[in-house]
Amino acid sequence: MDFEIVIGFEVHTELKTKTKVWCACANEFGGPPNSHVCPVCLGMPGSLPVLNREAFTLALKTALALQCDVPRITTFDRKNYYYPDLPKNYQISQNDKFLGTGGYLEIDLGEAGHKKIRIHNIHLEEDAGKNIHPEDKNVTYSLVDLNRAGVPLLEIVTQPDIRSKEEAAAFMTQMRNFLQYLDVSDCKMQEGSLRFELNMSLRPKGSDAFGQKVEVKNLNSMSVVLKCIDAEFDRQSDMLRNGERVMSETRLWDEVKNETRAMRSKERANDYRYFPDPDLVDVDITPEIRAAAQATIPELPLARRRRFEEQYGLPAYDASVLTASFTTANYFEKAVESHPSPKGISNWIMTEGLAWLNKQPEDTTIDDFPVKSAAIAELVKLIDTGAITGKIAKQVFPIMLETGKSPAVIVEEKGLKPVDDSALGPIIDEVLADPRNEKTIADLRGGKAAAMGALMGAVMKRSGGKANPATVTPLIRKKLGLE
Repeated sequence: MDFEIVIGFEVHTELKTKTKVWCACANEFGGPPNSHVCPVCLGMPGSLPVLNREAFTLALKTALALQCDVPRITTFDRKNYYYPDLPKNYQISQNDKFLGTGGYLEIDLGEAGHKKIRIHNIHLEEDAGKNIHPEDKNVTYSLVDLNRAGVPLLEIVTQPDIRSKEEAAAFMTQMRNFLQYLDVSDCKMQEGSLRFELNMSLRPKGSDAFGQKVEVKNLNSMSVVLKCIDAEFDRQSDMLRNGERVMSETRLWDEVKNETRAMRSKERANDYRYFPDPDLVDVDITPEIRAAAQATIPELPLARRRRFEEQYGLPAYDASVLTASFTTANYFEKAVESHPSPKGISNWIMTEGLAWLNKQPEDTTIDDFPVKSAAIAELVKLIDTGAITGKIAKQVFPIMLETGKSPAVIVEEKGLKPVDDSALGPIIDEVLADPRNEKTIADLRGGKAAAMGALMGAVMKRSGGKANPATVTPLIRKKLGLE
């Protein structure tokens, strides 16, 4: 039996605010354990939460950008459960009147076109603390760091619209990009500020009925999510083929065994005994508040892609690649400001810049690239003005990457300036006098244009790549009397 994957995601992203969602403690990653805490985020009796306006504005901005239906009134609820990193024994979340429902994220699937992944709901809540388990197996205790407790956390719950690992990868990449474009989160997965929880089931191909959903938590990178999809497909399909029933449960990823393992049975909403938080009032999203949040929504990826095609004359492929990352798109535009050669700059970013990125850890961006945008622009300008050849540029770039020096300085230090016309003449004479090139010269005289490429290559080789192709061709034709 062939099975179809059915996937939905719960996306958790920590919002970029200076303070936590219910108190004035710093919203900062790191710091000594339990140093960014107060009676509110420690859950001390009698402490009262106060909603962080900026956190709510960022959450509302995201809901509007995702085309969600936003109600006039939204409320906060208590989600009750016990866990050591949850000091109040409940989490302030939203369940009755979500901040947003409906909406979608449109993902680009390349040749397969675009697909809208629908949003079930989007809500604002607080993050939990962090349990720390010593690696020493002889240690029988765990530690709790509550610095993260109370950090504003936005949860985006999708509909089960994803049908393959490729679609899942596209969704995660483009959701992270979308949140970075909105500037609501830094999306650093290694710091836990962006987390994807996988909800996955299988069903026979052609069936409309959903299978039994399994949730997998603690997935700390997109590559791990994709491994998890493979592992769960194998596990669930084996069970179904053997006539076994897939249990509704929460599972964890085991990196060592490369498999998921059961954590607990899956809770339902009534298991959490939600009820309205008596310490927080309803939030009235007035037309003025909504309009103010709407006004902060920047140019989003698809719109920027279209603008790159129209404003810079880039091919659709180039525009798609460059705008696939907020930081890469910014890098490109800064470079073009320094030297208006969009296609030339695009080529260098897409080849050298992205090749470097692909070798780095998952959360690395072009901002970490040793070659800054102004240096890329300077290199392209040297090529465009004839100060160096493309071949010389390829010798210069690795040195730029290694040393951080400007291309002009490297060209001067390494003596990589192109051969001038006075020195080029004798080199061309040597090439034309070489008996091995007699047939090539005859072919050129006979009208075979491709023969010029062979002679050009010979000249470039003799000049050490320093000859300017734009100068070489007319000189060869002149010396052969073809002008």
